[in-house]
Amino acid sequence: MYAVIKTGGKQYRVEPGMRLRVEKIEAEEGSTVEFEPLMVRKEDGTIEFHKGKVVAEVLAHGKGKKVTVFKYKPKKNYKRWKGHRQLYTEILIKDIKEV
Repeated sequence: MYAVIKTGGKQYRVEPGMRLRVEKIEAEEGSTVEFEPLMVRKEDGTIEFHKGKVVAEVLAHGKGKKVTVFKYKPKKNYKRWKGHRQLYTEILIKDIKEV
């Protein structure tokens, strides 16, 4: 059984027991969060849309690797460095509940 959820503007295919890093969610570490799935595929192969719940536990919050943006224009003495570290939340998919 698997489901497709949407969080942080991205879609993820999740299964129970799966660990996943998603864009930061405002939830305490150790708490549970619920997602409304876009699609659920059951064990018998049937597919349901917008039904059920995906229950996940928040494991940790953190920052990803640094991404460096470098702008350069030759012969004009123009150089700019910019860095960015994306905040993330690591979750553990506990269960996919059917309605």
